[in-house]
Amino acid sequence: MRAPRSTLAWLAAAALLAGCASPPPSTPSASAAPTRTQAAAPVRVKVFVAAMFEIGQNTGDRAGEFQHWYERYWRNATPVRVPGALAPVYCNSDGVCGAVLGMGKVNSSASMQAILLHPGFDFSQAYYLITGVAGTPPSRGTIGDVFWGSWLVDYDLGHRWAPEENTPGAPTFMPRKGYEEYRRFRLNPALQAWAMQLSAKTPLLDSDSARAYRLRYPEPRARQAPSVGLGTHMTGDTFFHGPGLSKQAQYIARLYGADDYVITEMEAAAITLVIQRTHGTDRIMSLRGAVNFDQGNPRETTLQHLDPAPGETAGGFAETVENIARVGERVVDHIVSQWTEWAGGVPPR
Repeated sequence: MRAPRSTLAWLAAAALLAGCASPPPSTPSASAAPTRTQAAAPVRVKVFVAAMFEIGQNTGDRAGEFQHWYERYWRNATPVRVPGALAPVYCNSDGVCGAVLGMGKVNSSASMQAILLHPGFDFSQAYYLITGVAGTPPSRGTIGDVFWGSWLVDYDLGHRWAPEENTPGAPTFMPRKGYEEYRRFRLNPALQAWAMQLSAKTPLLDSDSARAYRLRYPEPRARQAPSVGLGTHMTGDTFFHGPGLSKQAQYIARLYGADDYVITEMEAAAITLVIQRTHGTDRIMSLRGAVNFDQGNPRETTLQHLDPAPGETAGGFAETVENIARVGERVVDHIVSQWTEWAGGVPPR
């Protein structure tokens, strides 16, 4: 840490005076060094909300993943700059903190590690809410849905090869040995049960554009109105897309002993690994909202779905990012308001 200018000035003056004369031992020196101020106590974090990106400013413009959280909890908070983290951390007086960590495994986990190790925060009793937008298979979800994570599965750790080099229709994936402790995490079922109990009936927003877009898909689940659900979150740096890779993601989830893959995202497993090495996983929650399907409808190619014509996008983004915050804040507020029950761990229901 660089010394303050006042201290440096005193040291220079002291060195100069040392060559001339010193005051008698019984006489206090007028140029005595200032006493070191007591370091501020670290913020005791009760809940940490981790978003991955924001579109523009934290408030007042089009909302990304962080804006609704910021407006709910940190409008008047002072940003805390953390070396090694992508963006500042904000905290309120209730112990709710949050930050934008960055998209992708490396970006987000590097930020999370830096924040966890920063001496300004005490995470010894913290709960973590990893949150953001994602995609869902039309057989499992729809635009505007919000899913709590039961399992976090890493999509990337393994061997892959070209489909034409395999038996037709067989998965082109094989797990890589030695990564058993890194490729899946089962989140605390008791905490999931609390999250569902507190948030399952949250009124969710929808849009006319999303309603119309759903009708392009024949699957009954894809055509339903948004709801709150639970299932496996698939973490992949690869933005996998299309019915074949969606099917492979479901195959990987079941291969690893997880439950149904319901939503794809890019960060949660990596962030969880960082938290696990410092504080364990019992207090981690993953919450994702579906802003797209992980494949096109039967009348379009995967490339057409990835690069849609103007006016052909799914719609519902603005509604989904607000849905995520509506669902998540019910759990955050409950934990904070009942902190005496939650501080020592997830209470029985």
